[in-house]
Amino acid sequence: MTDPAKSTVKQELMNAIREEPERSIGHKLCDAISELGAGILEEGGWPELLPFMFQCVQSGQVRLQENALLIFSQLAQYMADAFVPYLGTLHDILKQCIRQGASSDVRTAALKATTAFISTIEAPQERDRFQDMLPDMLSTLSHSLQTGEESTAQEALEMFIEVAETHPRFLRKQLAPVTDAMLQVAEADTLEDSTRQLAAEFLVTLAEAREKAPGMMRKLPNFSTRIFVCVTGFLLDIEDDPDWHLAEDEAQEDAGQGELFDVGQECLDRIALSMGGKTVLPAASQVLPVYAQDQDWKKRHAGLIVLAQIAEGCQKEMQQQLGPIIDLCLAGAQDPHPRVRWAAFQALGQLSTDLGPDLQTNQHAKVMPVMMGAMEDFQNPRVQAHAAAAIVNFSENCASDIMPQYLDGIISKLLILLQGGKKMAQEGALTAMASVADCAQQSFVKYYDAVIPYLKSILTGATDKSHRLLRAKAMECISLVGMAVGRERFREDAKGVMEILVSLQNSALDDDDPISGYMLQAWARLCKCLGQEFLPYMQIVMPPLLQSAQLKPDVRVLDADEEAEEEDDDEVETILLGDKKISIRTSILEEKATACNMLCCYADELKEGFFPWIEEVAQIMVPLLKFYFHEEVRKAAVNTLPELLLAAKLAVEKGCGKDISWLKHLLDFVLGSPVDKESGSGFLEALRKEPEVEITGYMLQSLQEIVLAVGELLEAHQLAAIAEELRQALAKSEERRQDLKERTKSEDFDEEELELLMNETEQEESVYDGVADCLGAMLKKYHTDALPFVDQIMPLILPTLGSERSAEDRRIAICIFDDMVEYAHANGACLKYLEAFVPHLLSGCIDEDADVRQCAAYGLGVAAQYLGGSIQPVCQDALQRLSRVVQHQDSRTKENEMATDNAISAIGKICEFQGGSLDVSQALQVWLGALPIRSDLAEALLAHEQLVRMVESQNRSLLGNNNESLPRIIGVFGELVAAGEDLLSQELKQRCVAILKQIQSSMPDSVNQIMAALPPDSQSALKMALA
Repeated sequence: MTDPAKSTVKQELMNAIREEPERSIGHKLCDAISELGAGILEEGGWPELLPFMFQCVQSGQVRLQENALLIFSQLAQYMADAFVPYLGTLHDILKQCIRQGASSDVRTAALKATTAFISTIEAPQERDRFQDMLPDMLSTLSHSLQTGEESTAQEALEMFIEVAETHPRFLRKQLAPVTDAMLQVAEADTLEDSTRQLAAEFLVTLAEAREKAPGMMRKLPNFSTRIFVCVTGFLLDIEDDPDWHLAEDEAQEDAGQGELFDVGQECLDRIALSMGGKTVLPAASQVLPVYAQDQDWKKRHAGLIVLAQIAEGCQKEMQQQLGPIIDLCLAGAQDPHPRVRWAAFQALGQLSTDLGPDLQTNQHAKVMPVMMGAMEDFQNPRVQAHAAAAIVNFSENCASDIMPQYLDGIISKLLILLQGGKKMAQEGALTAMASVADCAQQSFVKYYDAVIPYLKSILTGATDKSHRLLRAKAMECISLVGMAVGRERFREDAKGVMEILVSLQNSALDDDDPISGYMLQAWARLCKCLGQEFLPYMQIVMPPLLQSAQLKPDVRVLDADEEAEEEDDDEVETILLGDKKISIRTSILEEKATACNMLCCYADELKEGFFPWIEEVAQIMVPLLKFYFHEEVRKAAVNTLPELLLAAKLAVEKGCGKDISWLKHLLDFVLGSPVDKESGSGFLEALRKEPEVEITGYMLQSLQEIVLAVGELLEAHQLAAIAEELRQALAKSEERRQDLKERTKSEDFDEEELELLMNETEQEESVYDGVADCLGAMLKKYHTDALPFVDQIMPLILPTLGSERSAEDRRIAICIFDDMVEYAHANGACLKYLEAFVPHLLSGCIDEDADVRQCAAYGLGVAAQYLGGSIQPVCQDALQRLSRVVQHQDSRTKENEMATDNAISAIGKICEFQGGSLDVSQALQVWLGALPIRSDLAEALLAHEQLVRMVESQNRSLLGNNNESLPRIIGVFGELVAAGEDLLSQELKQRCVAILKQIQSSMPDSVNQIMAALPPDSQSALKMALA
């Protein structure tokens, strides 16, 4: 377009704004001017625009004022900083428009422009110019409400929400009046539900602003109680709809619930997660006992729903009050109103998930009889079904030794439900049966013959359309029962079940038939149960699975004010992003994630048997490493790739017809190009770009597995690329940690916020741990050749040894050094780090943290073994420290036993490999007195072999004067022989027995006397071995 033509277009747009009488068309013109201005204004491409806008705002004409303000608000989103020189003028104009605007449209447009500038200007001092406008902004909202213009008020609330999301601290100086005004709106039952909902959304958004304003809302007096009471009140938006009682299907489960009920549930969940249990539970304790005793069933129902919603965020505090909380639920389970009973089982189910396994361990005797009893409530099948659903949640976190005592009762009641219950209750019974079997495992074998015929009859008989979900759940149940009882017991029935599945797979199923998704998982479970025997079915299973794994996301992008056809579709999730609305069909993403997880399962289970599909699955999975629509899909891709490479390696080794070059090509494809970082499309690029810290941790674990599986095929440039990605991952993690540290400096930061921050810190520690595991894998594969790559990252590792760092950070750093010593000690290659690390090994072996002690003790042991004289100067000090650890009164508690075992092993290694220059007789007696090692089985085998070796060589320091240590040695041998192959190999056992026979032949009376003093199991084991 020529310059004159461009000028004409710009001029005509401004003329149209002046002259257009239709408000809606005027708004479209504002959009056009804003889009164009955003592209050319900063480069001086439209110098007339800003003067024109200021002129319009000051014109006194309502339409011109409104349009100019709307253009300001839109331009602010693109180029806010360009307006900084004009902020003084803008402030005065906006303040005047908000205060004295001739119409609500102008006031609302001025509010929109003001909130746009507040939200988009980065410099706090510039943003704070608008502080004095907050009272006027609130007045605009209250004026709209007083005049009954609720749609205008709702627009204003959405603007306040934007400020709360982007710069919550802007509100801090006037937080009390702002939140009080919003609470009044949310509490006002005379207002429209949508208005109250938006006010609550503003308040909850502020509560969630932990990164930008940590602890701010917790410090506000009475806020936590008022917001809690308010959103709990939303749960009273419910009626006793007759459709709920029909219980024909799950679709009517929400019957009678109003819009505010759903909002209340969501708000409670978010408030608990963001503000924490120490703040929320005291507020709940004021409300819930009152609600529980109220005559109105709605309040009793609401109190139980509250427990379910806040459990995840109040986990630690609720566990401390578990008994009274469970009593509230159990009282609700006996309520005369069925909807209250339903809510009780909703709460019990959610609490079983969020407070497990403590709930199951400590409360099973009270909870299980009530849940089983509710399955007899045939007058209220929806309650029956929900009690069965609660048993599902209970089973998932239940220890295997708890469930067997209830199996007789549960199985009999579930079988009665399967035979005589309503369809919905039958579906619940099937899911409960599956979960109980999964929990009980081999204990379920007793019930197998009674259960399997019913399950098979449903699978073959429930063929009409109304029973599709019932049939799908029967399939799920059979597959989980099969896994529980094992291959041998299930094999015969499995053949018939798989024939039915084959028939179903080959039939023309409807697109919405739930059996398709259930079948994907059932096949995978059958594969896990049958192992290699499943291979003949893979040709049937794989085509639909591959098809599901390649589903494209169904995503639509609309303007924020556009109505979407799928607005009320439960399978569609809508996200507001600026002025756009993104709709994603989640059911497709979930099917894709399930399929990807199943592919991982097959590769893991079948190993080289998965060979025919390795390449195709790799082609699918590598691009999915950057599938940002769904985290579960990315996780599945991350987990699958190491399994594919291992399966490929085994296939080559067992003569699949491919050679090592094929495996190398596959590895190169998985990792991507390390040379061209921009165009690379493999694992390393995905690791660099991964936005979620948790998935970064998963990726590092998988990278370690890849290196261990096929690391010998990596070329130097690939190792360098891996090392660089590890360095970047650790550097980014350190940057995020600094951000977390900055949040602790906020004036509102408190103990509760510190606790919430620990979860994020733990995620960063998992990243560091993943980096360390990858370095360990490289050292194991490449030994001293890997040290240059470790050197690249060492500047980031050494600071984590500092006393100000967490115990976990220090543990990880020491583990990296341990790996260097163990795998890269040749020719003293790792000695350059000795001075930096050895002081931390010495202090670490007596650290308060058991995990630090364990790795520090291990490090001293391998250093003594591999570093020769370089470590000798600290060995005496090390022996004294390690002996203190071993002889400590709490050395054998559960949390300390692994550290103690490593300290015992380290003493033995120092005595053996550094003993020539030390007096080790006392240390050896400490070592012998602490044997055998029982928890760390790897160290146990080494230490016990050392003991046998030293006795065979008649080590005088160990045997003592006049063989005074012999009784203890025979005692240890007795414990080892009695313990079996966990603590010593068969070959080592034979050597033990040979020593004992030799001693017995030379001094039989002494041996018999010593054996008589041993524990009975050691005596009998030795007698049997010596016979």
